[in-house]
Amino acid sequence: MQSISNYQEKISNHFELLALNKEPKNLYEPIQYILSLGGKRLRPVLTLMATEVFDVDCTKALSAATAVEVFHNFSLIHDDIMDDAPLRRGNETVHEKWNINTGILSGDAMLILAYQFFEDYEPQIFQELAKLFSKTALEVCEGQQYDVDFETRDDVTIPEYLKMIEYKTAVLVGAAMKMGAIVAETSEENKNLIYDFGLNLGIAFQLQDDYLDAFGNPETFGKQVGGDIIENKKTYLYLKAIEFAQPEEKEQLLHLFSIQPNDNTDKINSVKDIFNQTGASEATQKAIQDFTFSAFETLEKMNISNDKKMILKAFGEKLMNRNV
Repeated sequence: MQSISNYQEKISNHFELLALNKEPKNLYEPIQYILSLGGKRLRPVLTLMATEVFDVDCTKALSAATAVEVFHNFSLIHDDIMDDAPLRRGNETVHEKWNINTGILSGDAMLILAYQFFEDYEPQIFQELAKLFSKTALEVCEGQQYDVDFETRDDVTIPEYLKMIEYKTAVLVGAAMKMGAIVAETSEENKNLIYDFGLNLGIAFQLQDDYLDAFGNPETFGKQVGGDIIENKKTYLYLKAIEFAQPEEKEQLLHLFSIQPNDNTDKINSVKDIFNQTGASEATQKAIQDFTFSAFETLEKMNISNDKKMILKAFGEKLMNRNV
């Protein structure tokens, strides 16, 4: 197996060679643009990594990895339209740089392109990849709808929230890893175990994102710290604070999440204080750890060498301790 940076380089080089310089320009240029913004490319890296976990050359999984990344970026274009977001990875969002109609249509084209990359495989592998992909893509849409629904609800529960982030974020991480296992043609048990590994890591990753949104270092996080608080998002931190809060703390938190002041500095600081005082911060960090350790438990059941288990475990630990 190789280093994460090696896999990232392979993905980056592969994307530079993709033949997307086609007509009509207003359809394909936005696709090239969003893909050129890079990002961590965590999901395609996991596809390549999973293939080599099962002793198959990762280059065989490049098409599947590309499909995963193209789909992920399609979902970002449409999410940005729904959120009216001005920036993505520090650059203008597609609908801001072009317009909303272009964003919708280019996004639609990316979803179709993602499926086309599976055509590089033999019929049986193609069928297995496409079946997993369809299931995952629908779950991502369901997760996004849950997220939208939660914005207008005051009775969201922790299990509901965990289901939402599982569908919106974690299933694609699990699928990315399982696709590598499918390309490697390993056993059904290994395919399912590496999916579970990715799923649990994906939940931990999103909970970590929630935590960093409030408590991350502005210089390394890459997004506006406190963004979820400004938008009154009912994250795991918020739900745990409501659960643990004393009556006066709960009343204050509910009030803070009902206002949108011109200057959010005081609001962000007050909410973060409540997150700390109630023990919500600590509970969120424990949940990140619990889901990471659940991922590690599935590794023990996997029929792979111990050194490969250690590489996957080190990757999970790095995610758990990240600050970006």
